[in-house]
Amino acid sequence: MPAGSGIGREIASRRILRLALGTSLSLCFSQVMAWDMSFVAPIFTMTLLATPFPVPGMKAGVGLVLALLAPVIVGSHLLLPFIVHLHSVAILLVGLALFHSFYLTARGIPAVVSTFLTIGITLNVAIGSVSIDAVSGVAWGIGMGAVAGIVFVWVSHAVLPDSPKLRVSARQPPPQAVKPPARVARRQALRSLAVVWPVAIWFLFSAGSAAYIVVMIKVASMGQEAEAAGSRNVGWSLIGSTVWGGIGAVVGWQILSLWPSVLFYTLLIAIAALLYGRRIFLGAGMHAQGAMWSYAFLTMILLLAPAVLDGAGGSAAGAAFWSRLFLVGIAALYGSLAVTVFDAFWPARGDGADQGEEASQPA
Repeated sequence: MPAGSGIGREIASRRILRLALGTSLSLCFSQVMAWDMSFVAPIFTMTLLATPFPVPGMKAGVGLVLALLAPVIVGSHLLLPFIVHLHSVAILLVGLALFHSFYLTARGIPAVVSTFLTIGITLNVAIGSVSIDAVSGVAWGIGMGAVAGIVFVWVSHAVLPDSPKLRVSARQPPPQAVKPPARVARRQALRSLAVVWPVAIWFLFSAGSAAYIVVMIKVASMGQEAEAAGSRNVGWSLIGSTVWGGIGAVVGWQILSLWPSVLFYTLLIAIAALLYGRRIFLGAGMHAQGAMWSYAFLTMILLLAPAVLDGAGGSAAGAAFWSRLFLVGIAALYGSLAVTVFDAFWPARGDGADQGEEASQPA
């Protein structure tokens, strides 16, 4: 279907409106509830609505919630004893868990599932390295946020369903890239691991890592971003998503500092979703740089939501906001450098499989 056709424009418009409606309502609800890790809800909603997939059913929704929650719960029993008492073994186990999460994506499972798995693993490291008791509270917060997030995905689809005329066209899957062989998948997974694993190790030894959970979530998403983009595009994607997301967060923070209001905050996120959404969706599929812009929107929410919970306009909240923004920027620069060095020492071979890797775009 041509991207500029009428039916393609209508599909894209509905998806953009869903992204704005679902993400803003999810964020408003989570802010009102104000539970720990409440920003997980809009992130969960936004991540699902920023894809061209149809609404997930009950079984798929439960599976997505478990993909985010299971690594934290399972890791609290398997990883935490090593994180607390034997760091060398914990480093290896975390590396293996992250590698297999990225490898599953490279071999064909939906990237959104692997993203939630990666976030769950890294959160376990960030929290467990400081306080074992805090992990249960984090698990509860993640669970509540994920459940609320999937509910608002369903709500947005119920309010803005595809018309019967468009439903068949909207659900037609985009052309699938050829499944890469194990050799190419291993290289993709190792490249993502080079972005996330060193930062996870730093969090493992950092006494204040629990204060920067947002940064760890951003780094986890960067691992998936590095795997989604081709070698020629990944550096720009990591930097671009951080820059544009950071700009949106700074503008939003300055506006909210003048008028701190949950209602105005909700409208601000809805407007941001409309702006970012125009760069995410194109026709019945995604824009060529849609993944980068979806990660930019995620970055904006990651930076704004915890700061607003700290107390919009307060000096302490402002200091925390700028500190998170600085660390996210450093993480993006490191990620871009890491993939550049990795590709320099382990370049793609240039055969058909690797060329497919370069050309493939995230769903």
